[in-house]
Amino acid sequence: MNNILSIDLMPLPFAEIQSARVASAGSSDISLIESIVLGLVQGATEFLPISSTAHLKAVPVALGWGDPGVSFTAVIQLGSIAAILWYFWADVVQVVTGMQRAIAKSDYQSQDFRIGMGIILGTIPILVFGLMLKALVPDLDNSPIRSMASIAIVSIIMSLLLALAEKVGKRERNLEKLGMKDGILMGVAQTFALMPGASRSGSTLTGGLFMGLERATAARFSFLLGIPAITLAGLVEMKDLFDTGLSNVGLVPLIGGLLASGISSYIAIAWLLRYLQNHNTWVFVWYRLGFGIVILGAIALGLVENS
Repeated sequence: MNNILSIDLMPLPFAEIQSARVASAGSSDISLIESIVLGLVQGATEFLPISSTAHLKAVPVALGWGDPGVSFTAVIQLGSIAAILWYFWADVVQVVTGMQRAIAKSDYQSQDFRIGMGIILGTIPILVFGLMLKALVPDLDNSPIRSMASIAIVSIIMSLLLALAEKVGKRERNLEKLGMKDGILMGVAQTFALMPGASRSGSTLTGGLFMGLERATAARFSFLLGIPAITLAGLVEMKDLFDTGLSNVGLVPLIGGLLASGISSYIAIAWLLRYLQNHNTWVFVWYRLGFGIVILGAIALGLVENS
């Protein structure tokens, strides 16, 4: 990154340094190392119920790199979508071909048709609300909803909702018992992910538990439901990023970030599905609660700018 302090040899207070770096994030270069680190953070947190957006905001700010911005964040999500397609390719093919057979035979009660339609219908809410958000908040990078305090508060709220879902969820239904209604309800839960800090995986997993799904089933359907949403978000933001001429990220760092994101995403998916087969979600509840409290504490102590 360009040295933003080179214009003044006098040392600045930490808070002022952080503020200057954040303010210059849109114009300074993202190095290969930074891009790889951000890609690893993206992949590790995209599919765990702890919010990739929150960590991609908090980690670089804590390291003094500044906020990488919405566009870069969304583009390296393409590494995550490559990983999820790689991991679930057989499932995707089965659902698509199964839907084709079901339509040809008018068998609208088949499992593949119900799951496929659930994914399609469940994607509509986040598309609608996503377009509304983009219209109402065109400069999302500098919006108050992406402030550190907002992210911390949302993280705490979502940790409490996940705790409640863990407590009251019956966990009686598996993938074979999913219907189109489940897709719509989980799709509504997915819209909470538009709020930075909420976590798409966390929102849908929480929704699935409230709906009585088994933990691993809720996570698996969450991943399948996320394929269209993550893909569309990444493609839209990639277009925006290329329209700006890749002003703050070069091709090599971008590729490095995408590869790091893809590899760490695949590992996170495999680990979470295996973990939820025999464990509850309390580790994520406590992590998210602590994450939010630490950020609020850092803001109160003046260690981190609320930007």
